[in-house]
Amino acid sequence: MPNLYNSTPRDYTTLAQQIRQWGAALGFQHVGFSHIDLTAAEAALNDWLAAGRHGEMAYMAQHGSMRSRPAELVPGTLSIISARMDYLPPAADAWGVLGNSSLGYIARYALGRDYHKLVRARLQKLATRIQESIGPYGYRVFSDSAPVLEKPIAAQAGLGWVGKHSNLLSRTAGSWFFLGEIYTDLPLPPDAAASAHCGRCTACIDVCPTRAIVAPYTVDARRCISYLTIELHGAIPEPLRPLMGNRIYGCDDCQLVCPWNHRAQTTQETDFLPRQGLDAPNLLDLFAWSEEEFRHRTEGSALRRLGHERWLRNIAVALGNAPPHSAIRDALRARCDHPSALVREHAVWGLARQAD
Repeated sequence: MPNLYNSTPRDYTTLAQQIRQWGAALGFQHVGFSHIDLTAAEAALNDWLAAGRHGEMAYMAQHGSMRSRPAELVPGTLSIISARMDYLPPAADAWGVLGNSSLGYIARYALGRDYHKLVRARLQKLATRIQESIGPYGYRVFSDSAPVLEKPIAAQAGLGWVGKHSNLLSRTAGSWFFLGEIYTDLPLPPDAAASAHCGRCTACIDVCPTRAIVAPYTVDARRCISYLTIELHGAIPEPLRPLMGNRIYGCDDCQLVCPWNHRAQTTQETDFLPRQGLDAPNLLDLFAWSEEEFRHRTEGSALRRLGHERWLRNIAVALGNAPPHSAIRDALRARCDHPSALVREHAVWGLARQAD
C-alpha cells in the first residue's frame, strides 16, 4: 500500500475515508476530522472559569492554553480525529427509577465498565491501523484523559452541536455517547462543522433539578448534580441536598427529556451493559456495603473513583430525601458514628430529614 504520509493532499482525502471505515469496524458510530483553531471555544472557557462556574474542578483551569491550543499540548498537531461511541444501555426505565424513592439512580454512562480504557484502546487500534497503512507518523490518543476540549472539537468535526445543556447532540444519535480524539500531524481535510438544532426548546433547562443550566449553553457546575455527586470532595451544600432526590451518581435528566434522544440507539458494546444490578439498585442495600464490598462491586467501573466515603455521603442524602421509614432511620443511625466526618454529617442530616 502506498505511503500516503508524504503524498499529496488528494491522498489525505482518500486516507480520511479509509479512517472512517476503519473506525466503524472498531465500533465507532461516527468519525470526523477537525482543524485545530479553537479560538471561540477558548474565549467561552475563559469566561466560564472567570465566573468560577467550575467550582472545585481546579484541573479545568490548569495547563494554561494547552486545553484550547492543540499544538501546544501535542507539538506538531495539524488535525484532530474525533470519534463517537454510543453507550446507552438497555437498562431499567430511567424515569421509573427516579420516581421510586427506594431505588438509587446512577447515570447511564456509569452502569457498565469504565469507558476510558475501552475507548482509548479502540482509538489506539485505529491509530495503529493508520500506521500500518502509511508508515510512522505523529499522534497521541485521548479519551477524557488530558486537557482536551472534546465537545468543541467534535462539533468542528461534524459529529454534532453543543446543546443548551452543554452536551454534544447529534441529529441521528442524540447525546448518549462517549467521545475520543487522536491528535495527529497528518493534514487531514477538516469536515464541515455541525449546525445547531436546539431551536426554541428549553426542555433541558426546565427539567434540571437544581437549576444548574443558568442560561442556554451555560452550566454552573457548582449546582450540577453530576458535579455534586462525583467531582465535589467535601460536603454537599445543604440547600441543594433536597433537590437531588435519589440521584447518587451523576444525573441524566437533561438528556432524558431531550427530544433528539428519541433517535438514540442502545449500545452494541457488551462492556457498557449494566453490572451488579446497578440500573435499579435498592438504596438500603447499597448503603450497607462495606468498603471492601464497594471496591469489589465497583471493580472496573467509573463508580470506583468515587470512593466508599463519598458513596455513603451520596446515598445518605438520597435516603434523607425518601419518605420517612423506620428501616431508613435505622440505617442512617448506624452510620452516624462512622469514622468519616463527611459520612457522619450527611447521615445526621438524612436522619433529621426522616424525622421531619
